[in-house]
Amino acid sequence: MAVHLEIPEGLRWTEHLPAGRAWRAVLPDRLAECVERWELRVGRPYAYAFASLAVPAELPDGTPAVLKLQYPDDDSVHEATALAHWAGRGAIRLLAHDEERRALLVERCVPGTPLHELAPEAALDVAVELLPGLGVPAGPPFTPLSEEAAGWAERMPANWERANRPYERRLLDTALGLLADLVPSQGEQVLVNQDLHAGNVLRAAREPWLAIDPKPLVGEREFGPVAMVRGAELGHSPAAVRHRLDRLSAELGLDRGRVRGWTIGHTLAWSIGGDQVFPGNVEVVRWLLGGE
Repeated sequence: MAVHLEIPEGLRWTEHLPAGRAWRAVLPDRLAECVERWELRVGRPYAYAFASLAVPAELPDGTPAVLKLQYPDDDSVHEATALAHWAGRGAIRLLAHDEERRALLVERCVPGTPLHELAPEAALDVAVELLPGLGVPAGPPFTPLSEEAAGWAERMPANWERANRPYERRLLDTALGLLADLVPSQGEQVLVNQDLHAGNVLRAAREPWLAIDPKPLVGEREFGPVAMVRGAELGHSPAAVRHRLDRLSAELGLDRGRVRGWTIGHTLAWSIGGDQVFPGNVEVVRWLLGGE
């Protein structure tokens, strides 16, 4: 039986897409089915969730959890598999998974304070501690970074044209060139996360900080810091972006040029989504190119 469901602010964008409207139409039924299947008590959805409906939940024994109903995109299709692969080491635990409904029941971080509430340098201290443990060897079924990057390179020119060329052609050409060089020359292949920014690391009790909401790939370690370098949560300025690049590359023992290249390629690929342009991402690319 369906339940009344108020779509939170973070998911309002789905109403503008046919696939989003179709997903929203089935959400009340899916929520009710998951509540019944796992015998949950649930609260109001988290307002900030952007890529899934996320609601606080309690298991029958009172254990706090989060129920996630994913938007059916490709980036998060292996989220549950990544959480199971990490098995709670540096990331939230997967408690249950319903693949057909794209539903995940996961550990709830308590108190759940986001990493970006720390001072930027302290937040980077945490990132330096966290990232190596998440970069564990992995293979199928995770998508290889090389395959994902080929998709970015294929789509970026058409997206740029469709969005009325929202940034300089030189940014596009440079990003495509960097991806072409980086893809075939990667090092050791490990589990990496396309979306490990400072809003997706939360303070917890079991470990001091845990990663949530992974968008996993298998690629070289130099890709791991990309979202933290790009993300505006720890400061959005040329100096802040370059400092994060410098510090994370140096302290994680990574090739700075490759981290920079992956950040440019991935950030520009993620600068256009559907009909929306994300100018902050374009600025990051300009800053990383202008400072070299």
